[in-house]
Amino acid sequence: MSKILVTGGAGYIGSHVCKALKMAGFIPVTFDNLSHGHEWAIRWGPFFYGDLQNSEDLDKAFLEYRPEAVIHLAGSINLRESIENPYKHYFNNVIGSLSLLKAMVKHEVHSLVFSSSAAVYALPQYLPMDEKHPKDPVNPYGKTKWMTEQLLEDFHLAHGLNTLSLRYFNAAGADPEGEIGEAHIPETHLIPRLIFTAQGKEEVFTIYNDTLDTEDGTAIRDYIHVTDIAEAHVSALHWLKKNKKPEAFNLGAGKGYSVLEIIEKTREITGCPIEVVVGNRKIAELPTLVADTTKAQNELLWTPKYSDLAQIIETAWNWHLSPTLAKK
Repeated sequence: MSKILVTGGAGYIGSHVCKALKMAGFIPVTFDNLSHGHEWAIRWGPFFYGDLQNSEDLDKAFLEYRPEAVIHLAGSINLRESIENPYKHYFNNVIGSLSLLKAMVKHEVHSLVFSSSAAVYALPQYLPMDEKHPKDPVNPYGKTKWMTEQLLEDFHLAHGLNTLSLRYFNAAGADPEGEIGEAHIPETHLIPRLIFTAQGKEEVFTIYNDTLDTEDGTAIRDYIHVTDIAEAHVSALHWLKKNKKPEAFNLGAGKGYSVLEIIEKTREITGCPIEVVVGNRKIAELPTLVADTTKAQNELLWTPKYSDLAQIIETAWNWHLSPTLAKK
């Protein structure tokens, strides 16, 4: 079976990608320094403890496992942190990616699937947003993703690397079989924070921005189930075998929900009260992001199967209620 090196494979999306790879007949090799990931999430293939900034670690991993391709998910993801500490995000996301690309060239591994983001886009000029929409990221996190996509194009021209960038909209939910789920430290994503409040682990849920140009003032986002994202990575590997050019695809459900709508749906599904307060911490963010996924559906032959909002919240709720979670 073909080995696939998965950087960040111990993380939220990475662990789901590894499970999807295993189910599709690949051997996922997790390359992770566990700064954000969890060892308990590495369940479907070998684990190599390493850091992208360390060329010796990368050399050892490539020589030991001889991967056919790389799926690159490692990096910093906290949008608010990127504003407060841009150095960390540029170092981890851009310099880390450069280090990986250098190692791929050295070891003659020519295929890479990159974990990009809808944060690469400019303020919406039309909705839903397709891949041709103008790019002008409004925060450092988005800028690091866009810079990395441009690096991939340059490495294709210079070294023949074949790359595919998957621009996630809002990843959410948990493995429908309950084996893995979202467990960031600290947790910043909307749905798990709401679940913590529903469980009584947090007293109130704080909305950070209710003055955006949307109907209720809160951000509207396109929520895509993490399992659908994971399965798109498998499709991406098959696409790379047939196509020799850098490309990008949106991954979303094609429908947007506001923060207030998500709060109400979470109350409905959990049956728990969720007290909400409005904070005064304004951050640079786009009011509405909704994906046009026509290109991914046509070229990757991929269609979201789990991204109904109720199913997203139910799988996340079930994961956080799991008695095994407390032991991890």
